[in-house]
Amino acid sequence: MAAPKLRLRQAIDSLYICGPATHEAYTRLALECFRANDVDQAKRLQSHMDIYLYQPSDSFLQNRLLHLYAKWGYISNARDLFDKMLHRDVFSWNAMLSLYAKSGLIEDLRAVFDNMPSRDSVSYNTVISGFAKNGCASKAVEAFVRMQNEGFKPTEYTHVSVLNACAQLLDLRKGKQIHGRIVTRNLGGNVFIWNALTDMYAKCGEIDKARWLFDRLTHKNVVSWNLMISAYLKNGQSKKSVDLFHEMRALGLKPDQVTVSNIIGAYFESGFIDKAGMIFSEIKERDKVCWTTMIVGYAQNGKEEDALMLFNEMLLSNVWPDGYTISSVVSSCAKLAYLFHGQAVHGKALVMGVDEGLLVGSALVDMYCKCGVTADAWIVFNTMPTRNVVSWNAMIRGYAQNGQDSEALALYENMLQEDTRPDNVTYVGILSACIHAGLVEEGKRYFDSMNKLHGLLPTLDHFACMINLLGRSGCMNEAMDLINTMPHEPNSLIWSTVLSVSAMKGDIKHAEKAARHLFELDPLNAGPYIMLSNMYASCGRWKDVASMRSLMKTKNVKKFAAYSWIEIDNEVHKFVADDRTHPDTKIIYEALQGLIRKLQKAGFSPNTNLVLHDVGEEEKLESICYHSEKIALAFGLIKKHHGPIRIIKNIRVCGDCHVFMKFVSKITGRQIILRDSNRFHHFGAGKCSCNDYW
Repeated sequence: MAAPKLRLRQAIDSLYICGPATHEAYTRLALECFRANDVDQAKRLQSHMDIYLYQPSDSFLQNRLLHLYAKWGYISNARDLFDKMLHRDVFSWNAMLSLYAKSGLIEDLRAVFDNMPSRDSVSYNTVISGFAKNGCASKAVEAFVRMQNEGFKPTEYTHVSVLNACAQLLDLRKGKQIHGRIVTRNLGGNVFIWNALTDMYAKCGEIDKARWLFDRLTHKNVVSWNLMISAYLKNGQSKKSVDLFHEMRALGLKPDQVTVSNIIGAYFESGFIDKAGMIFSEIKERDKVCWTTMIVGYAQNGKEEDALMLFNEMLLSNVWPDGYTISSVVSSCAKLAYLFHGQAVHGKALVMGVDEGLLVGSALVDMYCKCGVTADAWIVFNTMPTRNVVSWNAMIRGYAQNGQDSEALALYENMLQEDTRPDNVTYVGILSACIHAGLVEEGKRYFDSMNKLHGLLPTLDHFACMINLLGRSGCMNEAMDLINTMPHEPNSLIWSTVLSVSAMKGDIKHAEKAARHLFELDPLNAGPYIMLSNMYASCGRWKDVASMRSLMKTKNVKKFAAYSWIEIDNEVHKFVADDRTHPDTKIIYEALQGLIRKLQKAGFSPNTNLVLHDVGEEEKLESICYHSEKIALAFGLIKKHHGPIRIIKNIRVCGDCHVFMKFVSKITGRQIILRDSNRFHHFGAGKCSCNDYW
């Protein structure tokens, strides 16, 4: 303890030994408490005064204590002292205003202000600032008008607060009026007013006016630069934001954490992810906003693993994340289907007490669903104190993706009963459930109800769902008629759906039509070329297969690699077809070959017709037996002796692997959960949750 604070404590200790003191002694000690900023000793001093001081203390002493309580946010102590004061002056009332403003107690702030017997400019400044900082911008503007009507002259501080209020309200007209007052009263030389004006114009959409002000500010501080960089970023001009940052550094100005957070966000929007990482690595002192900006940037730009690693670094740096950070990390776990990591982050959310927030709760529901654990998703969903449409959508779509179609449809009816209005995302989930369950008439009814019951216009996503539903049900002509009557121009999603359904049904006529459109809309996407080539190969049309491959080569279309991954003991293992790079390759292939022999005895026969190359039968057999998901499954059976085996594949699972998984689940008694690019497959006792319909 510092020497002055130690002496102060000893002096107040002596009071409790010696009894009452003089007014002068109490006043001196109160001043010492105030100067030392020691609220604990102030509380002890007041307690002693309440016991021994039979006549009211002078207002100077009480005001010093009251001001100290207000500064530290000790609301109950301040209220008790304020109620005991017989002689309150404007200083006392202003101390209470300051306390309530800083504590965000707006109703108390307004009540104290209205009951003040007299006010000064400090009273008005405190109230205007308190309203502006606590989301009551319109009340701040009203107080500003009242201040002038009562004859008080607004200060520079007043103008900064009311300009902030105008920025919140996006009230450009009022902001311009205040700008006029500032010019008239020659207050424009103040950097804080200039910054507030820049911010107000930027937030009201007058970005050029904001830049004009910024350029004419003679003495810019870091806040000035941050405001302008942020203004460009929020107005979708990330390149100008980055250019201004480089201009700032060229002048030798050192960016602070706000600058860094803004510019990291700008680099992410411009697609310069590596540059964002470089800027982040240069910063030694990183606050929560800085960490969160980087984590969210990674999570939203396909670098989910980097987001998870950075989150761990954040925790090791003793920076406490908030709900926004947690929800982004949970979403990264969902995309990667990293259940163990997701559970660990869920634990962090519980410890922090943010697990019940809408943002985190909805992200957790989505994560558990995307990891194939709908039972845990339901527990989170069912225990959320409040839910919004995002929460309902996450659970409905989760059920639909995991083959629990009746649960998805029933939950939708519950959603309506609880007066939650569905949105476009809700209907994607509902129509997906209808597709999987083959509910054509119900799907049509839900599709029609979008506009009739809820005023929602179907988007291309909904039309794609209906085309999928109709096509799978053998109504391809009706699906094509729907395309012709759409109010939208068919995009790659529509034609990809037609191609996918046509491939499933072996309908080469419609597949060729869809592929031609896709070659024009997305010429470098390998998917349509490969899918049509596969259809030709399955029919033995090898010349057409060669033609497709030649076309891909001519257009320089690159085929993306298919791979699968599995998480074992908090470590992710990734495999490609015929993978021989894993350290445990030898035992993996021994286990896989042994598994194939067992399955063949049980009646399984590899479907070499699905090998889409013109090669011999032996080569076909070897090719199809070592697909990436089969290798991942063999590894999982070796390493994971109990519980479900969870495998993720980046493309659609092939028919042979699907049959293989069913057989394995039957002869081993193990549950297998496979998530491919299309849906979840829960294998158990020789059956799959998709009912062989994917």
